[in-house]
Amino acid sequence: MNHSLSFTRLFPVLLWLAGGAVVLFLIAPIIAIVPLSFNAEPFFTYPMPGLSLRWYEEFFSSDVWQLALKNSIIVAVCATLLSTALGTLAAIGLSRPDCPFRATLTAILISPMIVPVIVSAVGIYYAFAAVGLLNSLTGLVFAHTAIGAPFVVITVTATLASFDHNLMRAAASLGATPVEAVLRIMLPIIAPGVVSGALFAFVTSFDEVVIALFIAGSEERTLPRQMWSGVRETLSPTIAAVATLLILFSTLFLATIQWLQRRAERQKLM
Repeated sequence: MNHSLSFTRLFPVLLWLAGGAVVLFLIAPIIAIVPLSFNAEPFFTYPMPGLSLRWYEEFFSSDVWQLALKNSIIVAVCATLLSTALGTLAAIGLSRPDCPFRATLTAILISPMIVPVIVSAVGIYYAFAAVGLLNSLTGLVFAHTAIGAPFVVITVTATLASFDHNLMRAAASLGATPVEAVLRIMLPIIAPGVVSGALFAFVTSFDEVVIALFIAGSEERTLPRQMWSGVRETLSPTIAAVATLLILFSTLFLATIQWLQRRAERQKLM
């Protein structure tokens, strides 16, 4: 009996230790790059001879890096707007009880998440080459829209699963048009799901590198592609500084998504 009680008390501690070890194993490579961005010398070595902000200064003062950042922001914002609009409309259509071939359409819409990105990149390359969209930000926006829309479809569809469609019927009985009912009744309720999907689409576009390698030219380099080129050509701690900024950026986005999900859960309980 005493042995059983001791094990019962010890098990939660062992579980927390095991969980902590797994988390540390996963995030250790990410954490290791952060101090190197403050290295005073242009080497990726420990121990560091000194601390400096020179690599952050180089990032913010370099025309090449700033052009890549500008391109990434432009592409990510435009792709997010298109992904959010198209994904939300698709999710609303799929949520209708009378939607035909729902399972097939859903599989087609989320296929960019399942198909290996290298396969998608090759297909997009040949398709865009035929219509003259290679080496342009427009082509990159369209490509990132295709890979970002599935995230919006999934999050909005999950939010619509708890939506009461009787509200739409009530709005119609009071004289509201379908468009007015969607804009004034449905969208405010499913807004957390829409915003969560938009954030996922933004991060996906901002962090994407494989498709950018295929269809973007030298003037359309995004931040991830510039980092890739830097690793291959001139390995510099500036890449570590950029990586640190992206880690901070991603952490803030994940925290925002978690907050939105909790807000959506509270709305369900209300």
